[in-house]
Amino acid sequence: MKDNRLLDSFLHYLEVEKNASAYTLEHYAADLRDYCAFLKEQRIERFVEVNYSDVRMYLAALHAREYARSSIARKLSALRSFYQYLMREGELEASPFHHIRTPKLEKKLPSFLYVEEMQAILEAADRDGPLGLRDRAIVEMLYAGGMRVSELAGLDLQHVDLGIGTALVYGKGAKERYVPLGEYALHALKRYLRDARPALAREGSGFALFLNHRGTRLTERSVRRVLNSLVERSAQGRRISPHTFRHSFATHMLEAGADLRTVQELLGHANISTTQIYTHVTKDHLQSVYNRAHPRA
Repeated sequence: MKDNRLLDSFLHYLEVEKNASAYTLEHYAADLRDYCAFLKEQRIERFVEVNYSDVRMYLAALHAREYARSSIARKLSALRSFYQYLMREGELEASPFHHIRTPKLEKKLPSFLYVEEMQAILEAADRDGPLGLRDRAIVEMLYAGGMRVSELAGLDLQHVDLGIGTALVYGKGAKERYVPLGEYALHALKRYLRDARPALAREGSGFALFLNHRGTRLTERSVRRVLNSLVERSAQGRRISPHTFRHSFATHMLEAGADLRTVQELLGHANISTTQIYTHVTKDHLQSVYNRAHPRA
């Protein structure tokens, strides 16, 4: 491609101006590389040469490769953002993706952990030693604050106020919000800061809150590995992601009587419609409990 510089400038724009997470940047870069490979096969050298028919051919190729609807939707989102950036930079006047519809996705309810399952995972992290204390603080904070793993990995020491028990996190689009941590998370965090972080810190550690064994900032990928290890040790026998902690936080809050607006603010959702999916989760949960418990269910 003759326009590789545009890809690099777009990814730089996402990182610097849009504050995109490393996870988002990785997926956008992969989706754009896949798109460029298709354009090369079609002997299309520049992005401005792409038309509506070319885009339809690309979508047909994705379907032929049996991509899931969710994967196609993600690729379309990345490419729409890319072409909007090109328009903003004056590289072209109209996007070839303008009239392309996103495939309709099945509405999947988010998976969550029951309180007992969450407790088992938290107890699996209850180990001594710097890494054990760090891991306990990580899972306690993810569950207590309902934060995204990217938000947790990006925390610096000055973002945490131990006195009032809050953390200042930076969400999508560089939007900041304060999240409460709760008694258990604060206790785990204080232990980590007192007994573990000094042992992990090196000369170049900077202000990163959570450190790896080399003394550098813990990455999102590393947090995922920590959680996978804890799930194995807790013998849950199921596959969960860091987002499962976020789903569990929201579900447990609503089940305990929290109002939807409060949960929306705590999660950092721009639209309440994004938060409303958890009301369906709690309804399903209530129905299953009723079916198991009521003699005439």
